This record gives sequence, C-alpha cells and structure tokens, in this order.
Amino acid sequence: MSLAIDEARAAAIAGNLAVGSVIVRNGGVIGTGRNMVAAMGDPTAHAEIVAIRDAARRSGATLFEGATLYTTTEPCPMCLWAVCATGIGELVLGARHAAFVRPELGDYSAERMVELTAASLVVVTGVLVEECESLRTDLIRR
Repeated sequence: MSLAIDEARAAAIAGNLAVGSVIVRNGGVIGTGRNMVAAMGDPTAHAEIVAIRDAARRSGATLFEGATLYTTTEPCPMCLWAVCATGIGELVLGARHAAFVRPELGDYSAERMVELTAASLVVVTGVLVEECESLRTDLIRR
C-alpha cells in the first residue's frame, strides 16, 4: 500500500485526484497507476485502470489471475469491474467512499458490487486507512 500512496501523492502533484494503485503478483510489482484524468483529459484514466493498462503493457497479457491490486481509495464501479474482468483475485483498499460525501455513488461498496455480480474477488479493507483518507483532501469529508 505504501507504493500506492506514493502514486497517489504523485497524482496530486500533477494536478489530478490523489489516488494510486499497484498490482502485485508473486511478490513483484507488475503494474502501477495513478489518477491521470486531468493530465490526460481522459475520464477513464483512474488509478486502477492506469495500473491495469501498465500491467498489460509490461506483460503482454490481459488476465492477471493470482494478482493483488492495492489502491488508496475504494474503486468506483467502472474500475472495480475492470479489476474483476482481468482476473485479479484480491483487492486491498485504504479509504472507503463511505468516509467521504459521495452522493453520486449512493450505497455503493466494492463488497456489494462483488456480491451483485458474483465475481470472484476477495476484498481486504482497513489497510492504512488514515493515511489514504488524508490524501483525499479533494473530497468533502462527512
């Protein structure tokens, strides 16, 4: 998660939302990403998507079974489905959307989406939560 936090800080310095993600498999980093929506003018350039694209570029593969994605903020529905579609088996997250005022997400949570879709993804929470929440000064806290 520390590497994801570094990515989030780099995103913020570049004028993007402070979100970072890292994909790990067999003890090694296979993809890194930071939010680049503003920098790229691409509404899909969320940290998780950027990390998936990086892993695909590095490996030439599109499936990452046995991999874990660490991300500083709970993935949005678009990103979570991309994580599931690539076969990543575990999601480790820091900050939760519930910690911020996110009316556009309603009652969304990663666990609810996994349950709704019957995706095969283990969700791990509670990792460096305070550090990850403190990065997201761009969102209004409850």
